[in-house]
Amino acid sequence: MQAKNLFAAIDLGSNSFRLEIGELESGHLRRVEYIKETVRQGNGLDSDRNLTSEAMQRGWDCLARFGERLAGFKPDHVRAVATQTLREAKNRDLFVSRARDMLGFPVEVIAGREEARLIYLGAAHLLPDSQENRLVVDIGGRSTELILGQGLQANTLESYRLGSVAWSMKYFKDGLWTASAFKAAEIAAKAILDEAQPLYTREKWDRAYGTSGTIGAVADMLVAAGWNDGLITAERLQWLKDKLIKAHTADNLKLNGLREDRKPVIGGGLAVLMAVFDLLHIDSMQAAQGALRHGALFDMLDRESPQADIRTRMVTGLSQRFGVDNKQAERVTRTAQALFAPMVSHQDAEERSRGLRKLQWAARLHEVGIRISHSDYHKHGAYILDNTDMPGFNLDELHRLGLLILGHRGKLRKLGEAFDDLLFVQQLMALRLAVALCHARRDPDISSLQIECNPTRSRFDLAVSKSWTEQWPQSAHLLNEEITAWQKTGWELFVTKT
Repeated sequence: MQAKNLFAAIDLGSNSFRLEIGELESGHLRRVEYIKETVRQGNGLDSDRNLTSEAMQRGWDCLARFGERLAGFKPDHVRAVATQTLREAKNRDLFVSRARDMLGFPVEVIAGREEARLIYLGAAHLLPDSQENRLVVDIGGRSTELILGQGLQANTLESYRLGSVAWSMKYFKDGLWTASAFKAAEIAAKAILDEAQPLYTREKWDRAYGTSGTIGAVADMLVAAGWNDGLITAERLQWLKDKLIKAHTADNLKLNGLREDRKPVIGGGLAVLMAVFDLLHIDSMQAAQGALRHGALFDMLDRESPQADIRTRMVTGLSQRFGVDNKQAERVTRTAQALFAPMVSHQDAEERSRGLRKLQWAARLHEVGIRISHSDYHKHGAYILDNTDMPGFNLDELHRLGLLILGHRGKLRKLGEAFDDLLFVQQLMALRLAVALCHARRDPDISSLQIECNPTRSRFDLAVSKSWTEQWPQSAHLLNEEITAWQKTGWELFVTKT
């Protein structure tokens, strides 16, 4: 099958890695293939929060198999997202770097609220159309997401650091299920989830849904036991807990509907789910088919259109929250775009488009820190980007935006290895020149400016007319300062008068 209409999403979860492939038909995604492998990276974090070499190898081996299946897919038709385990892992960069080579596509480490947004998006797309207020719960290996939403719109998003793998390792050591262990696990889960009570009170939602791992496994066991309505209730959860306590160990447990690979972590997941039911006063919950990987697929389709891309909306919202001067932001954006275009004219069209969009976001946010400090606003802006939850963005995207904001003024040595990335250097040059040329907070005259990028020689050539430098002496002075700033980066800027 040709890959031109195929889209794929990979969920690098703490317990399992999952690959979902869909084909776009008449605006809808039809499942083509689904592959799941139990990798258990969540129990591969050592006491220093580093992934063990064995856990990393399990992940790389799985991604290599997924990569073979995805050969021929367009780069922007594949999205791989990693969750809590890699959010925690101190050596995640090592894993992610090789993971990209094994898979053949980048791996994004996403924030907890972004994970929650994609979970809700996946669940909502596969639920019947309704205006009901929904509570969606996802219990993963090391995190639990709670979302309130209506239709396709998620309104309240939170992620908590507890899950089936983490709780099984901590409270059911040696795989022993006892009444006292369940009590301790549920109390500990409630202690973490207690802050969720005021956010998810019973009057805020009409129906509760559960997605993915633990909740899917619980629903399967209940259906196999004869409850064919597909509902999860507190009484049925108690029935399951009694079965686990009676079996005492996974080897002794005989329950239809429970896969062998889920047995070692079902105790921790069940304890967390019972705590959620009790705290949020849930009477019944319906298992939903959609999950994180589906949300990543639908989000990819939205990214095909800049107008529908949630990231653009989030940038607008952040600029409004911090009182960015919109006129100046738009002025810098237009100027940066005009300077960037000739630098990348010979590069791949899709790469140019992605680079331009990220440059636009950085330009619109370059003054996001100005309310904190006028003199060091670029430093505060970078800090904001590195420490904010912005749905639609992964952690690396936010960091790269932060680096552009940090580097748009002042010395450049602070950006370190970022100068090894050609597209980043081109974005940075366009942004710095745009900010300099817009220093008077009015539209600059750039009609006589011509810029070229020579990657082979690591240099930019900017040609300006003599009359321009005479008319705009302050701008000409700032361009000369840029020449000096770039001299210590490995790149050079040459300004010539024509």
